Amino acid sequence: MNTLLFWAKKLIPKPVFAFLQPIYHYKMALLAALVYRFPSRKIKVVAITGTKGKSSVVEIVNAILEEAGYKTAVAGTIRFKIGEKSERNLYKMTLPGRFFVQRFLRQAVNAGCDFAILEMTSEGAKQFRHKFISYDALIFTNLAPEHIESHGSYENYLKAKLSIARELEKSAKRPRAVVANIDDGAGEKFLSVKVEKRIPYSIHNAANLNADSDGVEFDWEGTHIKSRLPGKFNAYNILAAASFAKAIGVSVEIIAAAIEKIVEIRGRAQFIRGGQDFDAIADYAHTPDSLKALYEAFQNKRKICVLGNTGGGRDKWKRPEMGRIADQYCDEIILTNEDPYDEDPRQILKEMEAGITKHRPEIILDRLEAIAVAVKKASAGDAVLITGKGTDPYIMGPNGSREPWDDATVVREELKKIRRG
Repeated sequence: MNTLLFWAKKLIPKPVFAFLQPIYHYKMALLAALVYRFPSRKIKVVAITGTKGKSSVVEIVNAILEEAGYKTAVAGTIRFKIGEKSERNLYKMTLPGRFFVQRFLRQAVNAGCDFAILEMTSEGAKQFRHKFISYDALIFTNLAPEHIESHGSYENYLKAKLSIARELEKSAKRPRAVVANIDDGAGEKFLSVKVEKRIPYSIHNAANLNADSDGVEFDWEGTHIKSRLPGKFNAYNILAAASFAKAIGVSVEIIAAAIEKIVEIRGRAQFIRGGQDFDAIADYAHTPDSLKALYEAFQNKRKICVLGNTGGGRDKWKRPEMGRIADQYCDEIILTNEDPYDEDPRQILKEMEAGITKHRPEIILDRLEAIAVAVKKASAGDAVLITGKGTDPYIMGPNGSREPWDDATVVREELKKIRRG
């Protein structure tokens, strides 16, 4: 299917292709659902969308449902899981395609899963990967400028996200629920969908909140919530998952127990431990807001920051802004390669460097070397913050080239070298 679309894009005039593309995507989505016999009708489906926090909320929801005794399936940026079987997502896409989604749901049904938890993106919605799925619930985390070149405008980006909510409206299942962050300007738009349960959440629901690099604690619904996940942003993620779980009848005691058991979420403010006396953290942080939130979680530590920027050819406006945030919060800055695609990585870093005025950043294109240098610079009590990749399995280069990659693995190897002296 991808080969067909590639050649169609090459051979068909752009205006004609733009007109035909939605029809193509819609028919492929329908065909996939028909081939796999509309599996979402046989399983509870929870969709999670937003700009930031989706992957974390997916994992927290999964942990709570498992603690409550449900058998779950998970499809998202970090991994694909059906029951006890879990594998890393190596597709460089959250949901690889319509046929993949429907096949995944059919496999989850065949495995006897009670819930399927799906991470939904605006790019996926553009290609109708959210179509012909019978949803039970939708969780909305937040909205920030992202993929603007792809969507054409922020309004179109919001529209793509809201189209997922419209699919929830169309679902024949009952009762349907939408859970939305009302601290975000778009939250009320998601809560306006016509479903049986509309559940708002806000940071104000977290009483006596304490959030730092050691974790999060707050009181919620008469229960003390304690988590090892760092930062205020994880308080939001926990509230999203907990609000959903309570809405479907999971007790607050089970919710609290599940949250306390979560040690880490891979590639999301993930602590890499190798016996060192400083923190080493790998995090996705692909927007200015998420980068700032991560740095603020470690505000009481000396920070050595390794960062590139979100992929060549997209969201170029972010480059100086990401540099500016690093300049504000970091003690040492190392700019490095991320996913340049067909752009010159040096030019990407030059555009980031334009936002840095107080520091003199090191420019180390080789990402492995950049991480090695950062780790060697660290002293007791410091925090080495490596952002931009998270669980991304490749560094994407020109002409579709890709280098297998994992930030966490690289950090572990460098920590071993330090121990060996």
